[in-house]
Amino acid sequence: MAGGSSVLLCELGVRIASATQYDRTETAVNNLNPAFSKKFVLDYHFEEVQKLQFALFDQDKSSAQLDEHDFLGQFSCSLGTIVSSKKITRPLLLMNDKPAGKGLITIAAQELSDNRVVTLSLAGRKLDKKDLFGKSDPFLEFYKPGDDGKWMLVHRTEVIKYTLDPVWKPFTVPLVSLCDGDMEKPVQVMCYDYDNDGGHDFIGEFQTSVSQMCAARDGVPLEFECINPKKQKKKKNYKNSGIIILRSCKISRDYSFLDYILGGCQLMFTVGIDFTASNGNPLDPSSLHYINPMGTNEYLSAIWAVGQIIQDYDSDKMFPALGFGAQLPPDWKVSHEFAINFNPTNPFCSGVDGIAQAYSACLPHIRFYGPTNFSPIVNHVARFAAQATQQQTATQYFILLIITDGVISDMEETRHAVVQASKLPMSIIIVGVGNADFAAMEFLDGDSRTLRSYTGEEAARDIVQFVPFREFRNAAKETLAKAVLAELPQQVVQYFKHKNLPPTHSEPA
Repeated sequence: MAGGSSVLLCELGVRIASATQYDRTETAVNNLNPAFSKKFVLDYHFEEVQKLQFALFDQDKSSAQLDEHDFLGQFSCSLGTIVSSKKITRPLLLMNDKPAGKGLITIAAQELSDNRVVTLSLAGRKLDKKDLFGKSDPFLEFYKPGDDGKWMLVHRTEVIKYTLDPVWKPFTVPLVSLCDGDMEKPVQVMCYDYDNDGGHDFIGEFQTSVSQMCAARDGVPLEFECINPKKQKKKKNYKNSGIIILRSCKISRDYSFLDYILGGCQLMFTVGIDFTASNGNPLDPSSLHYINPMGTNEYLSAIWAVGQIIQDYDSDKMFPALGFGAQLPPDWKVSHEFAINFNPTNPFCSGVDGIAQAYSACLPHIRFYGPTNFSPIVNHVARFAAQATQQQTATQYFILLIITDGVISDMEETRHAVVQASKLPMSIIIVGVGNADFAAMEFLDGDSRTLRSYTGEEAARDIVQFVPFREFRNAAKETLAKAVLAELPQQVVQYFKHKNLPPTHSEPA
């Protein structure tokens, strides 16, 4: 930026669907390298392209109108681009996209939600006997102070039958739920004897805080006297109504999808395209591979819908694009795992644009054939996902998009391949184009039942999401992306949690 004094402010424009929202920083006086303290708070939606534009101005007057100030430069990107890098530095550009001098803008992303959870393990000793003909059936209730000054129930343990020395199962609650994230805030614990009619008998209570409870750990328990205030007033020799033993208190983080992305996890995207004869001759307007005068078809629409979201989460944006079910030159042998750029040692395409270009270019050079075999491409991506597990870090997760027009020919092999892939950092998205019967695809999508291979082995988790394109033909393209990617964040978190892998760059709880 030019020398001299400046009064700088940054304006953020957020485009959400057709609406545009604005916010702006404070002004930085006489500073050509300002660090703005104002934070822009945005809701993050993985399955949407959330476009942002940052504009920097030199404030000349006290006016709130931006056109009253000198425009210094701007930078546009998606929220996903910032999130996937955690911090980015980019040159400021003029309205014509030419460099605005030497000015740079640095933007960092941080998740605001408190993802800490607390796990408590409790027992009781010599609790008061409440049942006339037996012992007690004790359970605990945990309360925090509400905004209205009244105690608010947070958690209730299970009932332990017929004992004065109960041992409750360990339980986990969000720290925000237990104490609003304030570890010094009081926590009220009430002990009751369970009655079937709902008129539970009060045994006793005590107060503590998460900060105090954190002193308890395996081998070093904390003990709290369970006090019944009415008995305490009536009886001079009253000591307590038993002891509640806190065996351990552990605080950990319940990591979210955003935690893993901010922690450096890259989404590795591969496309598999169906080139079987049932698609029709691509020169025929009735073919599913026919590219219309608008330059698109259902295959390209699916590639764009998914790819434009996922490409923000891969730093090099180089994506393998594979085909299946076609005969290839020069010997015209059928292949179910070929690079659509005809470079088997380097099947990568540069961004979604590169995939679309390679797809269009390959159509005149192949012969549509068959059958519709999925397993080779599933196994292809699974091999790379298996290699990634050797690092034992949450740094890579693989996504295979298969676009197809028909019934799977190798269902048994595909089921087996999916079951094996369910143990790996991998998800499969299937988009069905055309009007075929896609019942088999619904079978692979294990939302309603657990998928099994032909050996009887169950899938470790549901990794397949199937969506028929015909349901979205007349909808906005963003609608298809939302439907296709809805389950992906949960699948990513589920895998890394199951493997006990925290985000690579995570803060201690």
